[in-house]
Amino acid sequence: MEHEASSFESSEMLANHVASSPLLSESWRLCCDITTAASPSIPGQSFVMKQVGSIGYVAFSSIISEAEAGICCCNGNLVALDDQFFSPLNKQINEGEEEPVLVHAGFLRLFFSIYDSPSFQTQMMEIIQKSKSIVITGHSIRATTASLSTLWLLSHLQKSNSPSLPILCITFGSPLLGNESLSRAILRERWDGNFCQVVSKHDIMPRLLFVPPLHFINQLKFLLNFWHLSMTSPQFQTLATQLNNEEKAEIFRSVMACLEVLAQAEEAGSETRAFWPFGSYFFCSEEGAICMENATSVIKMMHLMLMTGSPCASIEDHLKYGDYIGKISYQFLKQRNSVDGDIPESCYEAGVALALQSSAISSQEPVSTAAKDCLKMARRMGRTPNLNVADLAIKLSMINPYRAQIEWYKACCDDSDEQMGYYDSFKLRGVSKRDSKVNMNRIMLGKFWDGVIDKLENNDLPHDFHRRSKWVNASQFYMLLVEPLDIAEYYRNGLHRSKGHYVKHGRPRRYEIFERWWKERRVSDKENNKRSRLASSTQDSCFWAELEEARECLDNVRSESDPNKLDLLWQNINNFEKYAVGLVESKQVSKDVLARNSSYVSWVDDLRELRSQLWQFSVKVPTLVNGKLVP
Repeated sequence: MEHEASSFESSEMLANHVASSPLLSESWRLCCDITTAASPSIPGQSFVMKQVGSIGYVAFSSIISEAEAGICCCNGNLVALDDQFFSPLNKQINEGEEEPVLVHAGFLRLFFSIYDSPSFQTQMMEIIQKSKSIVITGHSIRATTASLSTLWLLSHLQKSNSPSLPILCITFGSPLLGNESLSRAILRERWDGNFCQVVSKHDIMPRLLFVPPLHFINQLKFLLNFWHLSMTSPQFQTLATQLNNEEKAEIFRSVMACLEVLAQAEEAGSETRAFWPFGSYFFCSEEGAICMENATSVIKMMHLMLMTGSPCASIEDHLKYGDYIGKISYQFLKQRNSVDGDIPESCYEAGVALALQSSAISSQEPVSTAAKDCLKMARRMGRTPNLNVADLAIKLSMINPYRAQIEWYKACCDDSDEQMGYYDSFKLRGVSKRDSKVNMNRIMLGKFWDGVIDKLENNDLPHDFHRRSKWVNASQFYMLLVEPLDIAEYYRNGLHRSKGHYVKHGRPRRYEIFERWWKERRVSDKENNKRSRLASSTQDSCFWAELEEARECLDNVRSESDPNKLDLLWQNINNFEKYAVGLVESKQVSKDVLARNSSYVSWVDDLRELRSQLWQFSVKVPTLVNGKLVP
């Protein structure tokens, strides 16, 4: 079945699509131009912004000052992103249950050294106004500045509700930027498609941070110095202090060992890692290029490609991106779409062969066999979350009758002659077959949605699942319809006496998650219009739980003698009254709230009666004011 499914050749085709456009060559040219002309000690000269037709380019210099190199090498710890600049990335599905989004401290300081330059912010605002799309690019260490600039710009546009502006970040030989939580956050925001990480076959730099960053501080400084001098003054590169062969081999072996451990650990599952790839990876070689998106497959491919290299090649390859990009474009013009040797029978196998050939390791055993398995695994892993969503959609349609039966039950309760409403009818229900069926449907729906949450937390669903309107709307509809029944069951069984009130002590976690999804959705102007009639379901699903607490406060007021406690009880009563009146006046409640014999109407009547009694009592009992008795 897998062989006849959608063809595999997408990775090679996507690479060809990128190579066929001028984006790669233009981005690399601008990186080279600013690298040659820049003065790394002056922030304003570390970047260039250029308009090419309707596309705005932002390119960062490949070189950094000696002081900046020291900051990057000596500050390899991970730090949190500032909410002021990157707030969308810090929104977690379940707060407190996932490691926070963290990035390399040195790279973050490098970004702010440019961001704090007035010329950078001014030019960025200008290019946003002029461009229909923006490409942000950088090479080597400064590629991380390009990535952080892209994340900042995407966050800025989202927070300001600006019109959608296509943004693409193209990096060349970028080191890893942050932890796995950063990768997840980018996926959840659906920003992974905004990043194209170009990595050459043997380049050590994109792989270096898989090794704990403090291992090679001095060696990294020498590498940066050698690379910078090679890019700015090739004729003097021999003057740079270079690593000896043993030091190169030690770095190479350490990176290989860490990559091998990671690749093997991922096969059996692993914990969150310190540094993790994100975005689409564009692996280039002298034979062509392939694109991969799944992080686990990216790491495996990094390992397999490096296995075919050497310590010297891994350092020299960092300087060869211009050659690779030129060859890729030339090969596309030649329309090199043939497979060496026998042509496989299926499109799937032909696609695998094309991708393997483009990686330049098709003839190198045993690496080529492992690479072929890696390419197939990337395809399977990429499809699994979407297949799970399709499976959930089918299950959702299968449980819709349960929801429909509860809706019918609600309509019957609302129209009943008893005029108790939906909530009170279920709370005071008897042992009829209809009531038992509704209760069973409530339980079944809860199990389904708990299963959805479990799949999402186990990474079995796409990371942006909680932002997809179909599931956000479905979960909200479920919550507004069914949570009142869960509250009724909680108080019917007297659980508030043993556990405490529902909102703080009894609310299922799924509702807290769904509430967060709903708050984080993008709201259209139409949704902000005032209601002209009562809602079909009360818009605060915890309304009845709040009422139960307010009713207890009202009961306690009658017997409480402590002035301080009495004052707190009245404060709670007044707060609920204000909250409830606001919902009723804005028509955010359903008709069952205002039913003649509902708990809410009874509570309002009891409150009115109590206030009347207290007022009459205060009139009859004289009070001492300024030394005089007054009624």
